[in-house]
Amino acid sequence: MYVPIQGFISSFRLLDIVDILLVAFVLYKLYYLICNTRAVALIKGLLVLGAVTVVSKVLDLHVINWLLQQGMTVILVALPVVFQPELRRALEQIGRGRFLRSGQGINTEELNRLVEEIAAVTESLSKTRTGALLVFEREVGLNDYIDTGIFIDGTVSRELLGNIFIPNTPLHDGAVIIRENKIMAAACLLPLTSDRSLSTELGTRHRAAIGISEMADAVVVVVSEETGAISYTYGGHIYRHLEVKSLQKILLNFLRPAPQGWTNIFKWRPAK
Repeated sequence: MYVPIQGFISSFRLLDIVDILLVAFVLYKLYYLICNTRAVALIKGLLVLGAVTVVSKVLDLHVINWLLQQGMTVILVALPVVFQPELRRALEQIGRGRFLRSGQGINTEELNRLVEEIAAVTESLSKTRTGALLVFEREVGLNDYIDTGIFIDGTVSRELLGNIFIPNTPLHDGAVIIRENKIMAAACLLPLTSDRSLSTELGTRHRAAIGISEMADAVVVVVSEETGAISYTYGGHIYRHLEVKSLQKILLNFLRPAPQGWTNIFKWRPAK
């Protein structure tokens, strides 16, 4: 029993370790790219189908196993089509040299500055009754929606956001998507909620804010064009008529970095 193991160890080279580490690194980067999109849900679905296929084979459920195997064959053929946006994005990042970079995160000082800038511009837009839609990315990536807008990748500032939402300008309509302390894109298209129980006072901007909060764990700030009222949405719910100080506390609560270490095994949620 130990002879094959001894043979394996004796033939193991330093280059084999390098090979394994390179493969692990590439797989990690691919995982990071997938986690920044809605494709993670598709991956989970494939894993569930694979597990059910194995169980059906072990239990000798021949008909179910045959159907699942045929379905998996069709799915494998369709994967390049389903994951076309992710594959294109990965190839673009490799070509631009961004594939090897890692996200830096946002520290407390940057977070405080971000919230101050958002509070200042939101208060200004509210006073002038200028409509605005700000989407803050959290754990679920929003690359699919970023691609629908005009790419900016600029540091968040009250001046830049104020210029973006000037009425009758190309970037006024649509949403601004913010990742950490960067404005990733403006004039982004968001899905509208299908909830018919909402008040008729809520227009397209508010329905888009609710819609994206149903699709991801993003927190969305909305300024009404009609009344200047400040609202935010999360988890498919809208909370209206906020004061600027309340908005600051809410954003600090939602955007505070998750604890590091073994606590990340569990899904972290902001304190209420």
